[in-house]
Amino acid sequence: MTTSTKIPPAPTWDLESIFPGGSKSAEFKKYREKVKKDVENTTALLDNLLETLDETSRKKWAEFVNKFQNLVADIYTVMSFANCLASQNVEDTEAHNIVGEGDIYKSQWDKLNSRFEALILKQTDKEWDAFTALDEIQDVKFYLDEMREKAKRKMPLALENLALELAVNGYHAWNRLYDKMAADIRVDFGENGATKKLSMGQLATKFSDPDRAVRRQAFEKMIEGWNTRADLAAMALNAQAGFRLSLYKNRSWDSPLYEPLTMARLQQKSLDAMWRVVARETPRLAPFIEAKKKILKIDKFRWYDEFAPCGKVNKLYAFDEAGEFIIDNVKNFSTDMAEFMKMALANRWIEGEDRTGKAGGGWCTTLKPFKQSRIFMTYAGSFENMLTLAHELGHAYHGYILKDRPLFASRYPMPLAETASIFSETLVIDAAMGICDNPQEKLMLLDQKLQAAYIMFTDIHSRYLFDSEFYRERPNGLVDKNRLNSMMVEAQKKAFAGLLDESGYHPLFWASKLHFFITDQPFYNFPYTFGYLFAGGVYDRAKKEGASFAEKYKALLADTGSMTCEQVAEKHLGIDLTKDDFWEAAVKRSLADIDGFVKLAESL
Repeated sequence: MTTSTKIPPAPTWDLESIFPGGSKSAEFKKYREKVKKDVENTTALLDNLLETLDETSRKKWAEFVNKFQNLVADIYTVMSFANCLASQNVEDTEAHNIVGEGDIYKSQWDKLNSRFEALILKQTDKEWDAFTALDEIQDVKFYLDEMREKAKRKMPLALENLALELAVNGYHAWNRLYDKMAADIRVDFGENGATKKLSMGQLATKFSDPDRAVRRQAFEKMIEGWNTRADLAAMALNAQAGFRLSLYKNRSWDSPLYEPLTMARLQQKSLDAMWRVVARETPRLAPFIEAKKKILKIDKFRWYDEFAPCGKVNKLYAFDEAGEFIIDNVKNFSTDMAEFMKMALANRWIEGEDRTGKAGGGWCTTLKPFKQSRIFMTYAGSFENMLTLAHELGHAYHGYILKDRPLFASRYPMPLAETASIFSETLVIDAAMGICDNPQEKLMLLDQKLQAAYIMFTDIHSRYLFDSEFYRERPNGLVDKNRLNSMMVEAQKKAFAGLLDESGYHPLFWASKLHFFITDQPFYNFPYTFGYLFAGGVYDRAKKEGASFAEKYKALLADTGSMTCEQVAEKHLGIDLTKDDFWEAAVKRSLADIDGFVKLAESL
């Protein structure tokens, strides 16, 4: 792989082939108008649906289910495409408005969903079983059964509809306000004798700079920027949590984890087993951190040192070369996955250009009716950026495997969503290590592998602990920014288990991390650690079985939209997620390179 210290700009993505003209696209407007009309038509279908399931009404019910899931696929497309537009240009006011428009359509669909849930609760078990036994329903039987179970734990229909309506301009509006607020923050950053305005997304790329002064300045500037918004962020966080807790109380949900676990299709016992093992084993990372401190010539390991590169590898990876490297090495496992990634890159599904005016972060979104995905990231040429590209391409491949499945059979839970992405990322980093003969470069690669474990066991765990404590305190009243700061530090102290210096915590992490503000997914944290460890188990099986596992891997991904996490694990890996055994093996595997890193670091 040829590399250099200067690379051409990464490409922008192609949105024109979906809807030409950006936020003012006539075709996109026409599509949204069709969605609006389809909401009305689907409402009429539900109005005329016979309330009792029997032999004469089953086919009509099946037709409604098909129409119903196609409608929400179109609504998700409106929301996803508008988010693409708003992310590529945070100043695109029209795009932000369309995001809000999509929320309205989704709210209307949710109301229909509540009505349908109320209707299915009226059916006898015998009639429901006969309905879900229809051939045309088999692919979505799991989803429909799950819907029926969820409906048993909800409020009366009128109250559910009111909550959904209020959420559009209340609950979800706080999320949109936070996104706009975060995207608008700019700070003055001094570099190479010049001062320039940087967004939070651009600032984030500085945390992997080898110069500690640059990293420290980036951290201080991030704190400076978020200090100007902390009061507002606290208002948003409290408002969202207050809405959730009021809803949970009226639904008689006794735990704030009920919703995220239900959404995750995961048992509390499995989650507890995972965190129990992670907390017990995290201190084993201490030799890795101590070795990093020696390499970096620092005596105190702070937040802004976490992504500091180890190994004197002063090179950048051009976007095209990174893509070729990913494809070449994925091909050794699966030609199908490699061909897909080649196609995605060739068709410009990735927004990678490093420029001002973009939102921060990296993600992949699926445009179901078009059987395509789009990837958003800021590619600056680091090895970490190449891993992010591989990660997001893994997500896109997952969507590709499910592209011909109906929507209700392809909406997989977040813990399983990370399987394909981390699997792809691991393929690439192991391939890079396999061809590496430079000790400094090998040190960098080992650092990347262990850094992933470090983040999953400490950073992500601290988010879970923060959320848990916040939701314990929030029922007693508003939690102000000072308490949120101290709560964040307390969570970090517990999760990092002494790996960070006392002076190195990040009190404002609760404000700067958008995951805390995503209204569609409470507790947006534990699925990452689950996905990391579960993907490691899948990868370990792939290494043992070789290329023959490629088809089994596709079968596993195909089942993620119609099984619980425990069912997928049992069927495809033969493991029990509620027991410590799997998690102990997974954690041990993820920390296996510590001794090698320490020895290599000492020899250089």
